[in-house]
Amino acid sequence: MERSDVNRREALRTLAAGAVGAAAAPLWVESLTAFAHQQARAHAHAAQAARVQAWTPRVLTAPQNDLVIALTELIIPQTETPGAKAALVNRFIDGVLAEAKTADRDAFLRGLAWIDERSRARHAKAFTAASASEQESLLATLASEANNTPDDRPGVEFFRAIKSMTISGYYTSEIGLQEELGDDATMFLPEFPGCTHPEHQG
Repeated sequence: MERSDVNRREALRTLAAGAVGAAAAPLWVESLTAFAHQQARAHAHAAQAARVQAWTPRVLTAPQNDLVIALTELIIPQTETPGAKAALVNRFIDGVLAEAKTADRDAFLRGLAWIDERSRARHAKAFTAASASEQESLLATLASEANNTPDDRPGVEFFRAIKSMTISGYYTSEIGLQEELGDDATMFLPEFPGCTHPEHQG
């Protein structure tokens, strides 16, 4: 319970700052997470309708979607309130990827593949087949600068991106707004200005 509470406090701080969570994030991470912030407002309006409709991913394959669900639920797990899975954060991420720049989308998908490859190397099984402790151990390595190595860089970059996207999707979902933030779904986060680097524009 304590670990989950810490995750939520960290998530809210990141959300309030409108930041990726790392000062030296690579360009694709900045670009994709800025775009996710912008898309989050539309996701909040669509969440309730999406919950009762059949849904097919526009970008993610079935295994990729399962992996995104597992990762996002570890980032914001279910406690006394629902987690990222119940908030349909995977659908939000798939929607962001569908509209994102091709290079940013491809970098994210390479990150997903990296996570599975590293899980197979460490635990001889795909990430979704690993135990909870094995999954948490891998993510803890990526989240801690003291524990990761240069070989972990692709995973570190990917984890920054999916963490920020998860926070954006969760805290602008119906569940995040009403059950976590106590909002009546009429108040939304201020519009995120997006990345201001010239190379990200256009």
